[in-house]
Amino acid sequence: MIWGSSFLFIKVGVAELHPLHLTLYRVATGAVTLLVVLAVLRDRLPREPRVWAHLVVVAAFGVALPFTLFGFGEQRVESMLAGIWNATTPLIVLPLAVLVFRTERLTVRRAIGLGLGFAGVLVVLGVWEGVGGSHFTGQLMCLGAAACYGVAIPYQKKFIAGSSYSGLSLSAAQLLVATAQLALVAPLVAGAPPVPTGLSAKVVGSVLALGALGTGLAFVINLRNIRVAGASTASTVTYLIPVFAVLVGAVVLDERMNWHQPVGALVVLLGVAVAQGMLGRRRPASVPAAATRPAVPAGR
Repeated sequence: MIWGSSFLFIKVGVAELHPLHLTLYRVATGAVTLLVVLAVLRDRLPREPRVWAHLVVVAAFGVALPFTLFGFGEQRVESMLAGIWNATTPLIVLPLAVLVFRTERLTVRRAIGLGLGFAGVLVVLGVWEGVGGSHFTGQLMCLGAAACYGVAIPYQKKFIAGSSYSGLSLSAAQLLVATAQLALVAPLVAGAPPVPTGLSAKVVGSVLALGALGTGLAFVINLRNIRVAGASTASTVTYLIPVFAVLVGAVVLDERMNWHQPVGALVVLLGVAVAQGMLGRRRPASVPAAATRPAVPAGR
């Protein structure tokens, strides 16, 4: 619910804030939230320079770039459509993990899932209607945001996830690095960030919801899900995010979409399910609580 609603809050935020400023405020709020959680749990930030060096890459491609691209995209498309594009992330992660980072193997099942998924992408785009215009550009920006996650997730799996630090510690550090990156870039591109007191209450509320909930609390919930139920079960959030994004966009913002967009989304999710082996897979009797060290989840 939190991640699906994040696209609504982004839509509200970019009505008054430049996408870079929205991302800066959001990430800074999320960083403060996770630092508080770290203090409560008596955890600590990473101390190895090598880990921080890798976090520079993960923060850029897993936080700063995708959050900003979704903001630019939602200046041109509906929030529900941005939520649908977020569901394409696993389809982009797999080929990069196979071909670039060599952390996964390409099987026949995964190849079929990829084919189905990208067919769904073409349906969502409505390529038979022609391309061009700001709406199409906005969709490509949202797809670019998902592609950034496609770089960040296998990168962190290869270079960071095996470290001795907790997922919470790594995520807090990732948000701190992303905040520093955005604090440097945002004034150069978009000017000085506006004073929060000059913003409307609904925009301030959206920033706080995006930061404290979508970039803070939701991670803590997801981390617990991974530890209790396993990474595979926790990953099924992929299927629920677009559902909530569409419902919230329709109810709150009165958004509408063309018939081919939800149809394409279903094809995308079917492709993701096939590629991840979710269809016909037999659930194990029990899942060890600490079977794997959770990777840092992609923020929404």
